Amino acid sequence: MKEITFKKRVKQGINDLFYIWLREFRTTFRDQGVLIFFILVPVVYPLIYGFIYTNEVVREVPAVVVDASRSSLSREYLRKVDATPDINIVAYCADMEEAKLMLKDRLAYGIIYIPSEFSQDIAQGKQTQVSIYCDMSGLLYYKSMLLANTAVSLDMNRDIKIERAGNTTARQDEITSYPIEYEDVAMFNPTNGFAAFLIPAVLILLIQQTLLLGIGLSAGTTREQNRFKDLVPINRHYNGTLRIVMGKGLSYYMVYSLVSVYVLCVVPRIFSLNQIGQPGTLALFMLPYLAACIFFAMTASIAIRNRETCMLLFVFTSVPLLFISGISWPGAAIPPFWKYFSYVFPSTFGINGFVRINNMGGTLSEVAFEYKALWLRAGFYFLTTCLVYRWQIIMSRKHIIERYKELKERERMIQGE
Repeated sequence: MKEITFKKRVKQGINDLFYIWLREFRTTFRDQGVLIFFILVPVVYPLIYGFIYTNEVVREVPAVVVDASRSSLSREYLRKVDATPDINIVAYCADMEEAKLMLKDRLAYGIIYIPSEFSQDIAQGKQTQVSIYCDMSGLLYYKSMLLANTAVSLDMNRDIKIERAGNTTARQDEITSYPIEYEDVAMFNPTNGFAAFLIPAVLILLIQQTLLLGIGLSAGTTREQNRFKDLVPINRHYNGTLRIVMGKGLSYYMVYSLVSVYVLCVVPRIFSLNQIGQPGTLALFMLPYLAACIFFAMTASIAIRNRETCMLLFVFTSVPLLFISGISWPGAAIPPFWKYFSYVFPSTFGINGFVRINNMGGTLSEVAFEYKALWLRAGFYFLTTCLVYRWQIIMSRKHIIERYKELKERERMIQGE
């Protein structure tokens, strides 16, 4: 008899699980707010990011010149700088005050200053200098200014060395100009592009944040529609912790399995971003990441009392999480407190692991730390989600009992009158 009862309970639990899964799945596509953040945002947001960073690197930075030398050598230097893809000389100014005014008006982002003794110093065999002033509110502008001027100064230095050496062969000229030859090899980001560096991290963070927002909106809707503002609706199918957690989690997992394929595989191909990771490795890595994000969002939903609350949660966490992940700012330079605080969020390990697999061709064994950390967080947040929903079931029952007693008391008072 006990065995039959147990079988019935298991069967009922499975039926309830699929009932909850189907109901949550339908809710996702009926609730416009949830649908926007589960489908529309993951589809459109990566495209916006991709189109913004299509050029990959900053080119043709507007610069102005103050040429106090006005010599053939200074004109040659400036002609070569203007010929580089990094800088576009837009004006020649009479003095520094005029040049600084153009920077202040955002007509240019850098100043190239050539001193009056530029040509004379070179002719006398003395060291001269070219000053570069750059708007440091944009570091990429400074990078372009520095690269262009460095390349031109090295090129002209080579010509000056060869002219002074009086060599008789091309090989002697080569050794004179470059006693130590170096090779610059850009690893894992062949284009040196900003998009290839930043977008993979943003895509992984986007999955966590849209899950957090979508599940939060769903929780807010549930509370608003519930008589007692509880997270668990009054329904006989919502009568067990595991069936609720697994039913809801399975629904979100199915939706985001498809979303992840689009975000992590289709979008990078659209914009020709670097992808050298094995599809099987990425799929295995995403299993614990999605689970950790889903259960993290379900745990956090306990704090959501209405739909507006989760919007605030999304706004306040998105940018800081990108900063403390160790991608946009080196992990070694992040203060210890914030570094350990970042371990709370699955995105920290997801971003670092995904970038190493996708951009560097890493295997699961090479991202073992991140992979294990994600499984641990998936397990931990699964337990916290179970505790949250168990508490919500108890509170829901308590509210129903209190309401029942209140109605009975009211009925008794009416009959007494």
